[in-house]
Amino acid sequence: MGTAHNSAAKGDIAKTVLMPGDPLRAKFIAENFLTDVKCFNTVRNMFGYTGLYNGKEVSVMGSGMGMPSIGIYSYELYTQYDVENIIRIGSAGALADEVKLRDIVIAMGACTDSNYAKQYNLPGTFAPIADFKLLRKAVECAEELGLSVDVGNVVSSDIFYNDNSAVNDAWKKMHVYAVEMEAAALYMNAARLGKRALCMVTISDHIYRDEALSAEERQTSFKDMMKVALNVATSEA
Repeated sequence: MGTAHNSAAKGDIAKTVLMPGDPLRAKFIAENFLTDVKCFNTVRNMFGYTGLYNGKEVSVMGSGMGMPSIGIYSYELYTQYDVENIIRIGSAGALADEVKLRDIVIAMGACTDSNYAKQYNLPGTFAPIADFKLLRKAVECAEELGLSVDVGNVVSSDIFYNDNSAVNDAWKKMHVYAVEMEAAALYMNAARLGKRALCMVTISDHIYRDEALSAEERQTSFKDMMKVALNVATSEA
């Protein structure tokens, strides 16, 4: 019963899990959007909850920061708890000129500077991509709510404070929309295990413009993304 990182028993976790990076954001979603909530994990304060949204079961759990962290939690959810769908909901810094603050970027693909794929001993470069069914549903749900959505490439970086000052320019010239730190590992785990994954992020700042959301603005904007993800999750329940 349970793993080294998750005290849940089988059956405690829904088939679809929303994964914000911040465990306190998972707590916020559980307390503000779900009913009949049960906490299934507090190990390392990586809170996990299962409840009902529109009468359907959905779970939400923090992933922590970076690919090693989401790599652990998503792998265990997929392999030990029979989870079928994981939807990452996070924040990102915009790279592309046309991407604006508060936009929801849905990661159709996830470039990366990580060596995460090295474990698979592939004879080339693997392209981590979203599950198309989840992606299409997310776009539909966002449009129904009247929200601005950009769909394209993001870059999942292992490095927040990069010593190479030109790194963002290199990704920007390839029309990568935004930079975050988790999607590529999530997509690779899903591909290897025959599961489904999607990453959507809200733009909280722009790398090339002096623009950033305040803490209050982030909370409001993230609620929009949460609603989209919950609607996708319950359509898959």
